[in-house]
Amino acid sequence: MTSDSRERAEQFVQLHQEGCFLLPNAWDVGSARILEAAGFPAVATTSAGVAFSLGRPDHDFFSEQAPEGRVGRETMIRRVREIADEVAVPLSADLEDGYGEAPETVATTISMTLAAGAAGGNIEDFTGDRTRPLHDEELAADRIRAARAAVDTNGSPFVLVGRTDVLLVGGSLDEAVRRANAYLAAGADCAFVPGAADAATIGTLVRELDGPLNVVMGLTGGALSLDDLRALGVRRVTVGGSIARAMYGHLLRTARELADQGTFSYADAQIPQGELNRLFQSGT
Repeated sequence: MTSDSRERAEQFVQLHQEGCFLLPNAWDVGSARILEAAGFPAVATTSAGVAFSLGRPDHDFFSEQAPEGRVGRETMIRRVREIADEVAVPLSADLEDGYGEAPETVATTISMTLAAGAAGGNIEDFTGDRTRPLHDEELAADRIRAARAAVDTNGSPFVLVGRTDVLLVGGSLDEAVRRANAYLAAGADCAFVPGAADAATIGTLVRELDGPLNVVMGLTGGALSLDDLRALGVRRVTVGGSIARAMYGHLLRTARELADQGTFSYADAQIPQGELNRLFQSGT
């Protein structure tokens, strides 16, 4: 790790100590540079956005998407490295399930992520198997423990996030709290509970968790603002693949206008070439 990347990683660790910050999700160097230029103190990747940019589906249940259809670890880490090399702010990596069930595999994924220049990363307990959608709780905690050991062995600053998908697969809030606390006890620096989007649920998580909470917003628009989340005690707010999906929504509407109508009104919303050139030149 270079002195610059270590300094960025230390800054990222500090962001998690107090207050509340927004960590938007990028999928390539261009999107990351735009988010950086907007003034965000750090940027995260989105596995969904990376997959879409490669014309691949996001990780889902195997019954809906065969395992071989997903983006592999080497491809994802390569994208993380590309972004980390081109932005001056800390980068956190969406590492999905760690790209394998065994704790040793998760540890290797974390080591690769550190080598790629990331300042943080999350490991989730989603399996993709409808018959057992989440890893056994003890195994899931062991996976976080192995990730923590990999971070500690490396010795570089790194924010390890333990993500539980309990709410996304229809589980209870009590189980989400129990799992998130188990991951924090196993060495996660922050807990992530996607599916928590209302004030009552988020407030309960903030009160019951033994560490800082990340929530994901923007999935449905949502009624809560960043100020609302700050008042509830949330430490970190991400937006997942929602920015990428909004961009692809515009692309799809453009394609339909061109194909169905033969008109060009979509171009009214484009960013001028010179503005984009100046924006991207500022990061070189």
